[in-house]
Amino acid sequence: MNDTFDVLIIGGGLVGASLAIALDGAGLAVGLAEAAPLHVDLQPSYDERNLVLARASVNSLEALGVLDAAAPAVPLRRIHVSRRGDFGSVRLDAAELGLPPFGAVIPARELGNALLRRLERCNALERIAPARATAIHADGGHVEVALLAGETTCRLRTRLLVGADGTRSFVRDAFAIGSATRDYGQSAIVTTLTTERPLDGLAYERFTDAGPVALLPLGDRRAGLVLTVPGDEAAAVAALDDEAFVAFVHQRFGWRAGRLSRTGRRKPYPLARCLAARTTAERMVLVGNAAQTIHPVGAQGFNLGLRDALTLAELLREAADAGTDPGAASLLARHVARRAPDRAATAAFSDDLVRLMGNDFLPLRLARSLGLQALQHLTPLQRRFALRGMGYRGDAAAAGLAR
Repeated sequence: MNDTFDVLIIGGGLVGASLAIALDGAGLAVGLAEAAPLHVDLQPSYDERNLVLARASVNSLEALGVLDAAAPAVPLRRIHVSRRGDFGSVRLDAAELGLPPFGAVIPARELGNALLRRLERCNALERIAPARATAIHADGGHVEVALLAGETTCRLRTRLLVGADGTRSFVRDAFAIGSATRDYGQSAIVTTLTTERPLDGLAYERFTDAGPVALLPLGDRRAGLVLTVPGDEAAAVAALDDEAFVAFVHQRFGWRAGRLSRTGRRKPYPLARCLAARTTAERMVLVGNAAQTIHPVGAQGFNLGLRDALTLAELLREAADAGTDPGAASLLARHVARRAPDRAATAAFSDDLVRLMGNDFLPLRLARSLGLQALQHLTPLQRRFALRGMGYRGDAAAAGLAR
């Protein structure tokens, strides 16, 4: 095993793996430290969630050679947004707006497996697993990292350390970077079920007083469900038998997709926002959930983290081509400047949407209903709204990174 790297990524989840792949062929010595053993087909972070990939994310993952015939992503062609108790709704149709599909839906497990397959084809990547960081020290020219691999501790040096190790980031804590957190008092129950008729590329986002409900197309009559409930009710709702759970979903979501049935394994996830006070330190940068964890409403979390990774990869490729230091303070400052607008806008959007759509104050309900009606009838506004949701905002890295 090498003990010196240009870039060492801590965290082999979806964002960390995407960054490692984006750096393949860049001429950099890259290490990826992963908590799970190598060649495991189902890593712990690749769970039962279903991810909505924005159009820009689909383009990027295709360019990186991640999405292929073995990764069953379902095109997202239509979106229906409504709020229980309000009048008005929004129906977005990509074809009617002259746009390609808004994105795609893929089980997190399948995307994880696709990333694992692509990692195995990387030519200049050293994967260190199972391993976890136990100590980190920046000494000016390098960062020293102690990794516990099995019962052995190895010490590595890197010119740039990337923290892609999730919401409870050890890397973030090691650099004494604080975070602003907000507990939403909600949990998202994630599962799959069967619809009476195929969704055919149609996704639903239904807002209620108790939180949003999303129904996502997975092909044929299978659908992914994200059901938000008050945190203190999550365990009881998840434990309902199948018949009672489906009845509960109908009570919250309605019958827009016909009769629902055959629910899968259910798992609740407590929902909280966690924003790192800063995303860089000496020779270190945070990406993905280590930098910001946001509410899943609007399905922007992974897409935001992927844009972190691709922007960083673009800057590191430029540094490699120029023969400059990948951990230079000037490079990290450029990364912060490029990511700040997108990071702030996306985090604010998800937080504001939760508060706006969850408030039952009558004047706000009237204003919200009028806003939904306006969006439904103003095509230019629909198109602008759709493009932002597709990931075309700020200074997102181009899909042409894979070269």
